[in-house]
Amino acid sequence: MEWGGGETGMNAVPDGVVQHILSMLSNVRDVAACACVCRRWRDCVPYLPALFFPRNAFDAAAAARGAADDAIGRMVASAARLRELVIYCPFSMARLPAWLGARSATLRVLELRMDAAAADKADGHLDCIGLAANLEELRLWGVSLTAAPAWGRMERLRVLEVVGAPLRDSAVRDAVAACPNLTDLSMLGCDCSGTVAVDLQLLERCRLDILGAGNCSLLLTAPRLESLEVQGFTWITLRGHSLRRLSIAKSTGRVHQVDTGRLPDLDHLSLRGVQWNWAAVSSVLQCASEVKHLVMKIEFCGDLDALQPFPEVDLVDFFNSHPKLRKFEIHGAMFAAMCQKNSLKNLDSRFIIPCLEEVLITVRSPLNAEQKLNTLESLVKCSAKLRTMVIRISQMKNCHEAADDFFEEICKFKYMNYKKVRIE
Repeated sequence: MEWGGGETGMNAVPDGVVQHILSMLSNVRDVAACACVCRRWRDCVPYLPALFFPRNAFDAAAAARGAADDAIGRMVASAARLRELVIYCPFSMARLPAWLGARSATLRVLELRMDAAAADKADGHLDCIGLAANLEELRLWGVSLTAAPAWGRMERLRVLEVVGAPLRDSAVRDAVAACPNLTDLSMLGCDCSGTVAVDLQLLERCRLDILGAGNCSLLLTAPRLESLEVQGFTWITLRGHSLRRLSIAKSTGRVHQVDTGRLPDLDHLSLRGVQWNWAAVSSVLQCASEVKHLVMKIEFCGDLDALQPFPEVDLVDFFNSHPKLRKFEIHGAMFAAMCQKNSLKNLDSRFIIPCLEEVLITVRSPLNAEQKLNTLESLVKCSAKLRTMVIRISQMKNCHEAADDFFEEICKFKYMNYKKVRIE
């Protein structure tokens, strides 16, 4: 390739094109390698929009003697137009204020793995983030939110994500209140007790994942909220929302109460957990009468520590209450509740499930086999638009003939409806 005065190769490429190409680099190892090629390439470093320091950016010896902090400082100081800074490697918290202060005017995205930082995370270690007042996205790993950070008002912050943090309810409340314009909030793998209260007028997406079997409650007010995923809460209250997607789970302990209010726009609903109070299940299902995709994977009911089976569910009443349901994923306990003695008592030739297209049923026991087969047959017969039914046989103990007989009947049912039914 020749350009103008006969230059060839990369020397023939205009400076603006070189800057654009190198601006696509973010990993500091790649940046450092390119800066060593020639002065022209090194002069492009100020135009880098992003710097990413991976876990292995520096060896242990360099980190121990402070060389890593010096290198981070030099690169941040060189990138005059830095918009995104991601640090996963070990660093000293004492140096962070200088880095943020140097790029406070341009920095928009900040992600820090604080579990990789040196062990100097006393109370107030997050206060320096307030120096980057123009941040739009903030992601923090391994922080401690047991005391409210004094980072002031983060008016421009739209995305806040906290991962693996011990939380105190008052600190969470104050930290969220300092970011009034959030549209996305995530707190994942966090340890908390008490009440998590969130009041955000612009929030659209929220993920809250609390660890442990303790009793933690959620009070969430967000009139623009469209997607909510929560895990680990015992009491849940939602006020003023526009939910289209809702997922509630609790892997240990019990979900005691859920108050969602009406859910007229809900498309996807997922309820999971070991034990739910049946009143909580009924309340959510009643409010989600317009849902189109429903996932029910709850093992047991019960108000106390004793695990109890689901009460009987009338199949006709259930589908009449959810006429827009298109996809239904149903676990063993809920399916068993629809296969009780009187579950099909209201079934007649006029009954139709109008919109159901896909069904995934997990069967875990051969008990009440005849009723289960009757329910399967009714679902196929009454679902006018059914395209696929998947029967998943899971953890069924094959210790007596009942399991073999039931599985044989399931296979016959699949054979009779081979165009729609399959077994996993």
